[in-house]
Amino acid sequence: MNGKLMSELQGKAALITGASRGIGAAAAREMASQGARVVLAARSGDEIAAIAAEINDAGGDALAVTCDVSDYAAVAAAVARCHSTFGAVDVLVNNAGVIEPIGPLAESDPALWAAATDINFKGIYNGLRAALPVMLNQGGGAIVNVSSGAATSVLEGWSQYCASKAGAFSLTRCADLENRDKGIQIVGLSPGTVMTEMQVVIKASGINPVSQLDPSVHLAPEWAAKAIAWLCTKDAAEFAGTDVHLRDEAIRQRIGLIA
Repeated sequence: MNGKLMSELQGKAALITGASRGIGAAAAREMASQGARVVLAARSGDEIAAIAAEINDAGGDALAVTCDVSDYAAVAAAVARCHSTFGAVDVLVNNAGVIEPIGPLAESDPALWAAATDINFKGIYNGLRAALPVMLNQGGGAIVNVSSGAATSVLEGWSQYCASKAGAFSLTRCADLENRDKGIQIVGLSPGTVMTEMQVVIKASGINPVSQLDPSVHLAPEWAAKAIAWLCTKDAAEFAGTDVHLRDEAIRQRIGLIA
């Protein structure tokens, strides 16, 4: 990444949910490499502790906080821990999400469907609700909600994921409308298919065209991570309130992922 991005993220405090693997872990590493102080939040305490230790050993500044995003009190506690440790909450990356349950809506398990909603949709709300008052009080901040093309395009077997991502996109737009004039930059990232554990689950389901994709077409989590870092800078301010699509070649060029 270029020096401009380095200077903007240097010393900033960033809280990243779903940071135990995939895009979240890559985002934590990327932001730390650019000088941000990072809080890794996830249910997998041992995994985020190991990544935080790796970042610290490399000269970064990282903290692991066990957190279930479906629990507002846990999210609020993670935000408070970020603020008490680093003195601010400059960046929030709402990344935590699940793809299951996959299957026909008529056969879906109501309990599993609701549990996924608590993560994919309410988890975004919980992050926004906990972080926005802090950012408003400090006079600014940046929030990236990890979205999906499923927010606007339905797919067989993905009723929960599509519906929750559509809801999350509406939250991005609502939050932007209410806070863009208060120094808070809120944007969604639709990364496309990324080589993470989620793609393994999708492949195993055998449902809809996404499960039939060759793994070679999936993007590396590091690309999504660089996009997230860029979306936290002033260079991306024009995209506030939208979902930025990483499959867009112009966006990749803007970020510096391709020539």
